[in-house]
Amino acid sequence: MGRVRDHPPLYILRHGETEWNAAGRLQGHHDSPLTEKGRAQAAAQHAILSQEDLTGFRSVSSPQARAVQTAEIALDGLIKDSREDDGLREIGLGDWAGLDRAHLLDKTGARDGFDLYELAPNGEGFQLLRERCDRFLLTLEQPAVLVTHGITSRMLRSILTGNPTSALRNMPGGQGVVFHVEGGAP
Repeated sequence: MGRVRDHPPLYILRHGETEWNAAGRLQGHHDSPLTEKGRAQAAAQHAILSQEDLTGFRSVSSPQARAVQTAEIALDGLIKDSREDDGLREIGLGDWAGLDRAHLLDKTGARDGFDLYELAPNGEGFQLLRERCDRFLLTLEQPAVLVTHGITSRMLRSILTGNPTSALRNMPGGQGVVFHVEGGAP
């Protein structure tokens, strides 16, 4: 594990299920609307966060529509201080954004979706994502609820807990959950 810098307490949320998630399509910087299940997952996040003391917290969301919509539902009435930040966008998938995950796995022989993120032609890749997430975390000066995406959430939590990028594959993910990270501990 690497050295963990001091960061304010954070709650990290992944957006709810989208139509493309349900269809097995890669999104990256593209977008698709939340499904009914995705809106219910955001409501479940709201129920979780309603039990927490969010005094002094701000909300920061990816500007991508699926994250913004999740933030609106999950944080409704809980936090007034909110903004969007490009640092929380999902990893760029270049030429593969919008394509079918299963087809690409068959075509490339990649062992899983994590390999696809590294192999995507004109994609961002994990190193650039890590650098972007690290820069974003340096801007945080107060406790926050971050609403982001699956891979970006894992990368943020990896940095916050001092884990290497290679740990992403084994980190928990999921929609409708809330991750709390404080003092380098999940």
